[in-house]
Amino acid sequence: MAKVKTAKTVYSCSECGAVSPKWQGQCPGCGVWNTLVETIAESGTTTQSRFAALGGTSTLQTLSEIEAREEDRLPTGIAEFDRALGGGLVAGGVVLLGGDPGIGKSTLLLQALTELSYASHVLYVSGEESGQQIAMRARRLALDTKQLKLLAEINLEKILGTLQAVKPQVAVIDSIQTLWSEQLSSAPGSVAQVRECAAQLTRLAKQSGTTIILIGHVTKEGALAGPRVLEHIVDTVLYFEGDTHSSFRLIRAVKNRYGAVNEIGVFAMTDKGLKGVNNPSAMFLSQHGHEVAGSCVMVTQEGTRPLLVEIQALVDQSHGNPRRLTVGLDAQRLAMLLAVLHRHAGIVCFDQDVFVNAVGGVKIGEPAADLPVLLAIVSSMKNRPLPTKLIVFGEVGLAGEVRPAPRGQERLKEAAKLGFTRALVPEANRPKLAIAGLEVIAVRRVEEAVERLRELE
Repeated sequence: MAKVKTAKTVYSCSECGAVSPKWQGQCPGCGVWNTLVETIAESGTTTQSRFAALGGTSTLQTLSEIEAREEDRLPTGIAEFDRALGGGLVAGGVVLLGGDPGIGKSTLLLQALTELSYASHVLYVSGEESGQQIAMRARRLALDTKQLKLLAEINLEKILGTLQAVKPQVAVIDSIQTLWSEQLSSAPGSVAQVRECAAQLTRLAKQSGTTIILIGHVTKEGALAGPRVLEHIVDTVLYFEGDTHSSFRLIRAVKNRYGAVNEIGVFAMTDKGLKGVNNPSAMFLSQHGHEVAGSCVMVTQEGTRPLLVEIQALVDQSHGNPRRLTVGLDAQRLAMLLAVLHRHAGIVCFDQDVFVNAVGGVKIGEPAADLPVLLAIVSSMKNRPLPTKLIVFGEVGLAGEVRPAPRGQERLKEAAKLGFTRALVPEANRPKLAIAGLEVIAVRRVEEAVERLRELE
């Protein structure tokens, strides 16, 4: 009886793409544990054809011979999306947009392509939805899609052939995890397929000048699914953030070869799609009917944009092991701040439950939130509201010192523009020139900040 010939399998790392002939707990390439997944081994002709597709060779040059010029931008017609991109799309650039299911990735790009189709040649490639489903969404959003070309396909070779024949200025691939190449026998979404499809599309973008936007799935931990090399291949990586139960959405740039990282675009989900928010600071500030204890307003810096965010704290008597819970802030940093508050300001919280929340679902990672968190905790613990129209920012060190925050002048100007009249800031952030309508109170240490707070009550 003849033996059935089976395909040879190998194990590929989902983080770095390294290949091992057998399964191991730790990747031999990057050393990360539990990242090797089984894939079909690629034939030798696949590798040869991949390099042959590059075509031509590069000439050796000195860096001074190369002309350095700014890349021309193509606005998408959606101002907040352009802000996250660094000013717009770049010819030949590859953008990766990731986010949770149902958060609005396809809706945003359908709106953007519709705006672009009025003056540019665009193509929407869908591997997840049929043409009828996309047409129904466009009708629900009241979009004029007469100039928008659509291709429902998951075969990479057919998609590449269409892109080469049509030569669009902008193409959207929805999504990269649904594509499969005939050169590989592994299933769509596998490490080998995602890596190969992304590499082929990126190569086409660089050769033809077509801007390609890839939609990517995310894991339950919030990271982009597929090999880590996917984020290294593309030029720009954007993350769609927000709670699906809330109407607000954020797009954050975590990598951008053509602009600044950590830029954000703020949107509101409506029945007509995603709309840009002109004044995002208002969305992160609660509207209290009267003064409340445990609330402190800070100015955080997201890329080039200063945002006013309300920090809320609740301190209550513990009936067992005291709990420390944060939403939108670093939980480990909260424990450190409570120790600093005890050691240097004499305020004890070891028998209290402490809950801290950043209003609006925003995530704050910068240390400039330290001082607002501490003052919100003191306000809640003593049940005394902070003065109205007061903003606070500053980093707190273990020795109790209050360190400056970057771009303090811009933060103060944003607060003054929104009607705040007092600012409690680090001494190093004291402005050289007075800001109209804003009284600046500068402090050097935590205990000084708590004392000045008592004077302002």
